[in-house]
Amino acid sequence: MVRPKVVIPDNGIPEEDLMKEMEALRNEDTNWREGKVWSLVYHATDKHTEMLKKAYTMFFSKNALSPMAFPSLRKFETEVISMAVDLFNGDKRCCGSLTSGGTESILMAIKTYRDWARDKFPHIKEPEMVLVSSVHPAFDKGADYFGVKAVRIPVDETTHRADIKAMEQAITDNTILMVASACDFPRGVVDPISKLAQIAQTRGIGMHVDACLGGFMLPFVKKLGYEVPAFDFSVPGVTSISADIHKYGYGAKGASAILYRKERVWKYQFSVYTDWSGGIYISPSMRGTRPGGAIAAAWAALRSLGIEGYSNLAKIVMDASKKLMKGIDDIPELYIIGKPVMSVFSFTSDKIDIYNLGDVMDKKGWHLDRIQFPNALHMMVNPHHAEIIETFLKDLRESVKEVVENPGSSSDGDAAIYGMVASLPDRGKVKDYIINFLKSQYKIK
Repeated sequence: MVRPKVVIPDNGIPEEDLMKEMEALRNEDTNWREGKVWSLVYHATDKHTEMLKKAYTMFFSKNALSPMAFPSLRKFETEVISMAVDLFNGDKRCCGSLTSGGTESILMAIKTYRDWARDKFPHIKEPEMVLVSSVHPAFDKGADYFGVKAVRIPVDETTHRADIKAMEQAITDNTILMVASACDFPRGVVDPISKLAQIAQTRGIGMHVDACLGGFMLPFVKKLGYEVPAFDFSVPGVTSISADIHKYGYGAKGASAILYRKERVWKYQFSVYTDWSGGIYISPSMRGTRPGGAIAAAWAALRSLGIEGYSNLAKIVMDASKKLMKGIDDIPELYIIGKPVMSVFSFTSDKIDIYNLGDVMDKKGWHLDRIQFPNALHMMVNPHHAEIIETFLKDLRESVKEVVENPGSSSDGDAAIYGMVASLPDRGKVKDYIINFLKSQYKIK
């Protein structure tokens, strides 16, 4: 069979026709504005989004690869980093860069510590990093890219937080870095970072806090009076933090910050090539071209919302999160996993197939992420979810009742896929299956 293909048209398509086609395609996407999507989109208000669009397009064509050519972008980036450092209780020695997102921030941290260790521990030929098992897979990606072995340590079975003793015991003569989350994606818990950082400091190794998800939420949750474990530069031994501005910082995608306690560590993040015929080349991140729009929008987001704006949004989100978690816990068949600190959590069941429940909710128009170990449904709450709490809980109760009354019902949705994946003992086959599935998604239909 000959694969279909798309080619550049001989003659340009009129703008009006293009916009109609694109609008039709956009209408097929999940409508997150209805509040039925619990991930991927972080939305403060429509007014804020329109402001971000203006800021982004104003610097649409500018490239932050050269801070000399575009001093405006240099100002935006340095001031965003300064504001983030202040938010995370850093001092004048703290520094860092903006990246395209959490994954790039994490990759740059791993590259930085690898190169730092080459200077500090030249005897280490096979560097390792000790990770809480719940940290983001971007750390495994970084391990593949930069040749740093990832040693994942299972979380405590009760708290789902880092097992401090097991983490310490996993440190070897090759360990250069420890990693924990604030908060983790699967269950929204904050690892015991103060104790882990103390261990790292004693051993003379790096301690990275992945706050990509919680960085621009947790400080404001704490201001509201909720208990938030210490996670930032106020903790001795924390040497770097990653935090996404395009998540609860409500910036435009993609913008994240990678921050270091000391400039002498940050210097290892840079790539420098001095003997190229095209001139001296230096880059602070994975990318060469660094789109100016996202940097400008990050600066505009922080400046426009301010402490008051972020605090108000955090209150809306936390109020909604608490109502949702209580409503879920009130359903006898369901329970929240662990003790989520903020607005990210997951729930499961010992009485019904949780993935089948997810499929029934899908049919009602809700889109809940599936997670595993244990199997659960996952939610990240945004301000616009505050309007649909009762509708969601009503549909959830009805869906639980349906699954209870039809316990043997099979599914051809995500439950079938996740059930099959979970049943395969050969995880290599699981990888092959997932790769083939994703490859199929990028074929022209």
